[in-house]
Amino acid sequence: MKNTLTWEEIKKLSSNRQEHKTKVGLKLTEVESQMIFKCDMGNIKVNDCYIDEEQDSESEKIGPNPSRLLALAVLGCLSASFIFCLKKKNFRVEDFDAEAEIIIKHNPKGFWRVQQIDVNINPKIEDANALKRAKQCLKTLSDDISFFEQYCIVTQSVREGVKVNVNVNV
Repeated sequence: MKNTLTWEEIKKLSSNRQEHKTKVGLKLTEVESQMIFKCDMGNIKVNDCYIDEEQDSESEKIGPNPSRLLALAVLGCLSASFIFCLKKKNFRVEDFDAEAEIIIKHNPKGFWRVQQIDVNINPKIEDANALKRAKQCLKTLSDDISFFEQYCIVTQSVREGVKVNVNVNV
C-alpha cells in the first residue's frame, strides 16, 4: 500500500484533476491499555508509531496524541511547501526549523476542540537571490494566503473543513 505522494505525483494529479486514495490504520496495542494505538502506515519506513491518548504525563507518553499529529501534519506540509516553492527555482535552504503551537478550547457544547494552530517557519537563507525568491513565495494572494501555502494539501484542507465520513462496524 502506497501512502505518500512525491511532488511530481502531486503536480501530475493537479494537472489531471484526478483523485488519490490512501489508507492508514490503527490497532489497539494491549487489551489493558484501551487508549494506545499502533499505527499502520503501509509501506512507509517507520518501525514504530503510536498514538497515545492514555498517559496524562508527557514524559510517559509513547507517542503523540491526535491533536499533536494534526499540528505536525500542518507544520510538515507547510514546511515542505515553502521549500518546494524555493526549489522550483533551484534554490536551497542552508538550515531550517519550524514549530507549531496548538490552542485547544472547549466549544459551546463543552467538548474539547483544536481552535487554532500557530505555525512559525524559520529558514536560514543567506543567498540574496534565494532570499528574493523566498519573499516571492511569501506574497499574499487574493484569497489572503501566501503563494507557497496553496501547495499545502493539509493546511488548506483543514482551513476549508474536511468532509469526514464515519462508519463504525460493530
